[in-house]
Amino acid sequence: MPPVIVGAVVVLDQLTKSWIVATHSDSPISIVGDSIEFRVARNSGGAFSSFTNATVVLAILAIGLSIWLVRTIRSSTDRGTILALSLVLGGAIGNLGDRFFRSPGVLRGHVVDFVRVGSFPSFNVADSAITCGAILLILLSFRAKPATSDVAP
Repeated sequence: MPPVIVGAVVVLDQLTKSWIVATHSDSPISIVGDSIEFRVARNSGGAFSSFTNATVVLAILAIGLSIWLVRTIRSSTDRGTILALSLVLGGAIGNLGDRFFRSPGVLRGHVVDFVRVGSFPSFNVADSAITCGAILLILLSFRAKPATSDVAP
């Protein structure tokens, strides 16, 4: 299950970014008035364009996070946790692909963001997967834990 989820997120992310850059770099596409539109933005930083001068550091952190996520997914047995971590991993790899293969160069590439909702910062499929995975992890943390006995054996 995890390779399929991760692969689907990465492929969908990269296909949508390639499509929007190839067909609509010069003009936004209005989806719902001015509220929702596709508008190409290139982000050299992290979430909400933070750390714009630390692109290499962000790329290296993403590599480390991806390695940790792979190891954690492999050792997890809970399906919900595996799904959530797979979404986060797919999103991390999708954006990491931009850092490697987009201009201005390896480990310095800018992430393509293109979905704009109101005044919220632009985002992409990878960002959405990361957000959904993180929300799922938070929701899963509220599940009841099995009761343990206070009586010593």
